[in-house]
Amino acid sequence: MKATKPVEGPTMNESAFRQAQHPNNHWTFVKGNLADKALIDSHFDIVVNLAAQAGVRYSIENPDAYIESNIVGFYNILEACRHHPVNHLVYASSSSVYGGNKKVPFSVDDRVDNPVSLYAATKKSNELFAHCYSKLYDIPTTGLRFFTVYGPAGRPDMAYFGFTNKLVKGEKIQIYNYGNCRRDFTYVDDIVEGIVRVMKKAPERKTGDDGLPFPPYKIYNIGGGQPENLLDFVTILQEELVRAGVLPQDYDFEAHKELVPMQLGDVPTTYADATALERDFGFTPKITLREGLRKFAEWYKEFYLA
Repeated sequence: MKATKPVEGPTMNESAFRQAQHPNNHWTFVKGNLADKALIDSHFDIVVNLAAQAGVRYSIENPDAYIESNIVGFYNILEACRHHPVNHLVYASSSSVYGGNKKVPFSVDDRVDNPVSLYAATKKSNELFAHCYSKLYDIPTTGLRFFTVYGPAGRPDMAYFGFTNKLVKGEKIQIYNYGNCRRDFTYVDDIVEGIVRVMKKAPERKTGDDGLPFPPYKIYNIGGGQPENLLDFVTILQEELVRAGVLPQDYDFEAHKELVPMQLGDVPTTYADATALERDFGFTPKITLREGLRKFAEWYKEFYLA
């Protein structure tokens, strides 16, 4: 993607350094805040917005960050797409929008009117904002509801990463809902593959019966479709950390586990119905939890302990 209008970027030295690292790539890195409307008022053919303040528990402690990034920031992106028309806007939503839904697997046709965290509410708001701008300004938008993304260079506050950091330090890990949670883990490479496929195929622009644009708007789940019990997940993580040499062979895991109640804002199960993604793009996540955690453990060893 190439900007047709220059934007404020890094210093010349930083740009030159990055270009030297990746001589065959033609891109510009701009460090900034989505809430800075002037900074992102630029034109691109395709926009993929993965920038947001993420995390359920952090949204309870720091709600302002979510309003600034996920509401004001996303609004600014939509306004830029309105004033500089794009071929396609793809943005990250979240499985959190399903809230406390009891029906599983979660389908994009399910109602999502009962968020249990501010983070979930901001992501549902993104979907509503996108639908509005699709209808009013004929902007093709696609929202992707990610299910528990994990892998190398992930967020340190995610369970698999936080658990690893604590185990390496000899600290106890807390397993919520006494281990009776299930998560549909999705490896980051599968997420990237899904994004690349989706961004190349925008929702079709049509005219409705009223003569006005029919909103070119789509929502898809991206999840493995195989929810894993949290205790099984911890067992696999431990095995792969030992295999990679992050933890010693004789590590006493039982002494470093603590089963605790469900946390505020959390949900017992996430489970993706990704049949629409497979139908429209011929793709479904395929990397198993063990394979993904093995890659994470090997990366952790090389990045932190080598």
